[in-house]
Amino acid sequence: MPKPRVLISDSLSPRAVEIFRERGIEVDVKTGLKPDELAAIIGGYDGLAIRSATKVTKDILAAATRLKVVGRAGIGVDNVDIPAATARGIAVMNTPFGNSITTAEHAIALMFALARELPVANASTHAGKWEKNRFMGVELTGKTLGIIGCGNIGAIVADRARGLKMRVVAFDPFLSNERADDLGVEKLSLDQLLGRADFITLHTPLTDQTRNIIDAAALAKTRPGVRIINCARGGLIVEEDLKAALESGHVAGAAVDVFAVEPAKQNILFGLDKVICTPHLGASTTEAQENVALQVAEQISDFLITGAVTNALNMPSVSAEDAPKLKPYMALAEQIGSFAGQITEHGLRAVSIEYEGLVAELNTKPLTALVLKGLLTPLLNSVNTVNAPLLARERDIRVSETRRDQASDYQTLIRLVVTSEHRERAVAGTLVGGEKPRIVGIEDVPIEAELSAHMLFVRNEDKPGFIGRLGTALGTAGINIATFHLGRTAPGENAICLVSVDQKPDDTLLGQIAALPGVVTAKALAF
Repeated sequence: MPKPRVLISDSLSPRAVEIFRERGIEVDVKTGLKPDELAAIIGGYDGLAIRSATKVTKDILAAATRLKVVGRAGIGVDNVDIPAATARGIAVMNTPFGNSITTAEHAIALMFALARELPVANASTHAGKWEKNRFMGVELTGKTLGIIGCGNIGAIVADRARGLKMRVVAFDPFLSNERADDLGVEKLSLDQLLGRADFITLHTPLTDQTRNIIDAAALAKTRPGVRIINCARGGLIVEEDLKAALESGHVAGAAVDVFAVEPAKQNILFGLDKVICTPHLGASTTEAQENVALQVAEQISDFLITGAVTNALNMPSVSAEDAPKLKPYMALAEQIGSFAGQITEHGLRAVSIEYEGLVAELNTKPLTALVLKGLLTPLLNSVNTVNAPLLARERDIRVSETRRDQASDYQTLIRLVVTSEHRERAVAGTLVGGEKPRIVGIEDVPIEAELSAHMLFVRNEDKPGFIGRLGTALGTAGINIATFHLGRTAPGENAICLVSVDQKPDDTLLGQIAALPGVVTAKALAF
């Protein structure tokens, strides 16, 4: 059997090359390739190791007839077409924790620079002006730092800030009160944080929920003189709104390491004295680059030699022996988790997963990881079956499993119970015909439904006329109903409606449905 071959197409530590060769893998280093040049040679490789420069597009993947794995040295995979890779059976891996300290330290460095106006003071002094009275900074001691996103990086920033004698407050939907206490931070809502923080630093992934989280409306809720740092992702801040707030004087300064469009050769924030800009340097230290390079080399080697899957973004970690038995349950597990994650709005405290009947006899660990992946994905990027349990532990979410070999109403059943700060929710599912996932229970309501790409979830009072009003609202909006599922606890009491539709309901329509008589809540779900 020929040796596996790996192409390194971006600059990595020389040690990564040594790791591949030590593991018996042939490796070539060819950096700076143009897309057509990469497409011309990628068909000869089993693995591809990249950083951010190489764009692994659908066309590149189509030419990668032999490729089995793409490994990203770093966390961001915006440069990889993950759906296209998944369709071709190519694993996509990243190294999500190799540069956490480096990014956190960069945020702290920018906060110091903002507080003392170091860049403009430096430029002025180099110009021979000696404008000592022009630059009046502020102390960090005693100030309130607001952290938006208190995961791995945010927690490190909080630790460093507390060492600087700052008060630290945090907004993170998945941050439990217990974890906040351990970190020494005060957990707040986003609006509370905006109104209290002297400095705000962002450490959240870019998702549909966090995109443009700092816009004109959010900035209007901040304290006059606030200073803002973003070392996370471009797109979290509406750059036009930030510029307006800086020019009005409401925001005293901003430090930005990431931009909506990168590489940022031009940007409306450039040239403003109150803005510090760096070219996405959050992960740019010798130590971080060494760490992620070694990690990606080890992960790719393990995958190609043993089939082990680590930090994969598009496939679960499953051994070759378990895969055939677990395959039909994998979609069900992730659907159950995703459903619960999309209807849970407050910080999670505990997750209980019950396996009953046939599934209880299997290796349920990868299924639990898939449930957690589905549960955490709505608010976190780069969640996979490997890091989902770690992310849950970091947020002090208690995870428990229960197995019951004896079946009850169903031959096989997975039931997820999610405990948040305000309530407990349960979602249960089974397999029909041994392979088709079905939801069979939501909260305390029995219901049988097959999930689809676009779903409408409505909790309502079981009163006459509701179905007609809902159908009229959808029809008026031009949205076609594919399937319609109903369930209730008892006549005239709590009811649930789960509707499969041909397109995503927009916010306006959801507001109209929520306003219908008897409707308690209405949400658009995606699977």
